[in-house]
Amino acid sequence: MSWGTRNDERMVFRKGPTSATFMPWLVMGVGAISNTINGKAGNPWVAGAGLLAFNSLYVGVVRTAFNPRARETWVPYGLLAALAAVTYALAIRYGGAWTLFFPLMTLAAGTLLRGRPLFVALFIASASAGSLAGHGSGDPWDASTIGYGTFISGMVTSAVLGLFEANRRLRATEGELARTAVEKERLRFSRDLHDLLGHTLSVVVVKAEAVRRLAPRDVDAALAQAADIEAVGRQALTEIREAVTGYRQGSLATELDRARSALEAGGIEPVVRQSGPPLSPQAGALLGWVVREGVTNAVRHSGATRCEIEVRVDSDRARLTITDDGRGPVSSEALAGGSGGTGLTGLAERLAAAGGTLDAGPDGRRGFRLVAELPEDAGVLADAEEGPE
Repeated sequence: MSWGTRNDERMVFRKGPTSATFMPWLVMGVGAISNTINGKAGNPWVAGAGLLAFNSLYVGVVRTAFNPRARETWVPYGLLAALAAVTYALAIRYGGAWTLFFPLMTLAAGTLLRGRPLFVALFIASASAGSLAGHGSGDPWDASTIGYGTFISGMVTSAVLGLFEANRRLRATEGELARTAVEKERLRFSRDLHDLLGHTLSVVVVKAEAVRRLAPRDVDAALAQAADIEAVGRQALTEIREAVTGYRQGSLATELDRARSALEAGGIEPVVRQSGPPLSPQAGALLGWVVREGVTNAVRHSGATRCEIEVRVDSDRARLTITDDGRGPVSSEALAGGSGGTGLTGLAERLAAAGGTLDAGPDGRRGFRLVAELPEDAGVLADAEEGPE
């Protein structure tokens, strides 16, 4: 068997049967056609009309059963009821080869019905077919053969089509899961990029302003600030590469050092306090994002002169508090980060995924406070740090 032939068979299997798949089965009526042509069926015009009606109704049931729009209406069920009436009429009137229309009728029913309605219909049809066949021939074997064939043709048809329908639903679910995974990765990247570039560009702007202020009176200090800008830029490039590959895992200690530098360059006095046992890497990385975003907002929006960062770790929870003495958020949009899924909104979602919380708002009459809490549990936090959900 060639490779192309195997591929064609796979495509047919994935696509599943169509209405055309069931048309060749009409050849089972060749005996009845022969009886009609040879005059063994009595009036050939009545028998011919019965054959035409049966074939037309069979085609109608199968075609509408495979038409999603028509299947939701009464049409296929009405055609199936008419097909059953014609089948019984022909079998009762002529018997013999005409009882083979019962398996054809249940085959058409199997393309449309599922579950209990199908089982009831098959039970009635197979009992009727067996009784009529046995009564006409007087042979119990004929009765059992026709009855069994009537039941099994409908049951197998329904089972096979049900498997293909389930397979199509599974493929649709797989496609939806793949699209969801892509959307999650896009959201992870957009959040990381926002957090990385928002903080980095804010630090660069603040330090560039410091260079401009210091250059006329203290060249050495201005050069030191310029060197910091270069270092921040290089570090940002590294972090962006890590964010793209999905392997970035920040450090709370590193973010605290950067926070001190950014606050000092912005003319804000930093006060950092830490207490309690060391944090797990996952918890530290997640709180590092909070420090980065909180300090960025303080430098860009607060107009503060002092910013306090406190990290307190208990036996089972970690708490990070960032407080400044500025004028608070300039707007709810600045607080949220400008759009859904970024800024403090994105951080709140990350912490919630790890079982934590994030509260942000005015600190009394003046200033702004950001409080993040989360469990000190690496197992819970692992999924949250892989990327925002």
